[in-house]
Amino acid sequence: MKFVLGIHPNALAYSMTTLGAGMMNSIFNFYYVKLFLNRYKISEVAFHQAQVVFMIWNAINDPLFGYIQDNSKFACCSRRQFSILYGAPLYALAFLLPWFPWKHYEEGDWLSGLHLIVALCAFDGLLTFVLLAQCALFAEISTRHESRLQLIKYNQVATLIGSTSILFCGLISDNMEKFAYFQAFAVLVAALATACMCYTGKYSTSQYEQREICTENANLENSDGALSWSSVISLTKQIMTEKNFLFFVTMNFFQVFHLAFCNNFMMIFADNLIPKDVLSSSIRSIMYGAGFICPQCLVLLSHTSLKKFGYYRIILFSFYFEGVAAAVMFVLGPEHYYLLAFYLTTNMVIVQASFSLFNLPLADIVDADLIKHKRRSPLSSMVFGTNALFTKPAQSLAPMLVVTILNQFGYENLNDEVAQPDPSLFLGLHDAMFYLICLVPLCIAVIQILTWTPFSIQNSHMTAVR
Repeated sequence: MKFVLGIHPNALAYSMTTLGAGMMNSIFNFYYVKLFLNRYKISEVAFHQAQVVFMIWNAINDPLFGYIQDNSKFACCSRRQFSILYGAPLYALAFLLPWFPWKHYEEGDWLSGLHLIVALCAFDGLLTFVLLAQCALFAEISTRHESRLQLIKYNQVATLIGSTSILFCGLISDNMEKFAYFQAFAVLVAALATACMCYTGKYSTSQYEQREICTENANLENSDGALSWSSVISLTKQIMTEKNFLFFVTMNFFQVFHLAFCNNFMMIFADNLIPKDVLSSSIRSIMYGAGFICPQCLVLLSHTSLKKFGYYRIILFSFYFEGVAAAVMFVLGPEHYYLLAFYLTTNMVIVQASFSLFNLPLADIVDADLIKHKRRSPLSSMVFGTNALFTKPAQSLAPMLVVTILNQFGYENLNDEVAQPDPSLFLGLHDAMFYLICLVPLCIAVIQILTWTPFSIQNSHMTAVR
């Protein structure tokens, strides 16, 4: 592989999907809850119904697509690059679905509920199809820890650039107040993201690619029953009987919950707990942007520490940091507005930064499975997909739980107010929000420390070639 101007072309090609997906995912996750609750006035029942449907689909599609990509006879599915190339345009179209209402929604309109179901399921389905192929590429480009750290480095630069979409979107649309500007920006992001992901589809390669091409005809001739349910159950059972996989999945479930909690509600919490005369709209946009940009900077700066200490210790340290920070904020109280803003941003940064490292332990699990079961090629997509089967429901559980709690304290009434309400009427709501932003991270940190500590693949960074 030739280097041009010090750039590794394969790592660059791999990271372009991260750039495209990062631009779209940041905007989607950050704005869709506020859009449907505040602008489309979706009812709580319809919101929960949409989240339940999404939770089921979200859990099913990952292992389904994972098995198809690892075992399909069709190149558009079995070849990682083709999955990304052909899936990218559809992924971008699905991203645009929520931002264009199907009509002018009245409060509690049933159609807004259907709109949310279609938007969530379409977006997650195409996201899964494309990013699962990219995750498999991560494990298959190289088994060397140093090479994987290089991919992480390129990936974080791409995510850093992609996450600026939140900052520019907030500044251009005044945090979605200028909705026409927001829609135009979303279309631009979709077009750029498609171009980025197609670059990966055309120019990325993996160490298993040549073997796949050479054995393609043999696989076609001997693949009768390849997609049988017995094969699905057998392979999934083999993956799920690994203790390290179970420890990781449990820890990751709460990380996904915590990340969805931050992404979906940071803006809502900040808007209600921090007065507008304390933080202006532009400062808030920068704050929200920092929550997506700074994690990538943090991972890039910790590259040396990752080489020295390994991902296991870095991730474990992040859990302790989150727990201590939440406890300190809870003791200090909600009256320290600047400190609260700093805490909200820092919490989101740490959660996202540590989550960015999770491909490393999953790739090690793929390698261990390959060796243990003496496979000819790794079940990368199936491992990543089975992980998602158990962790993706947290993406729906987080907004369902939080919206239910907030509505118990009058959040629905707050949204109905045209004029600025008397703050004293919503002291209970503000207290509930503050307790959530402190106690949720604290409880999650404790659980994650307990489940991550027994993970036994702790020193893969010390082996140059495995």
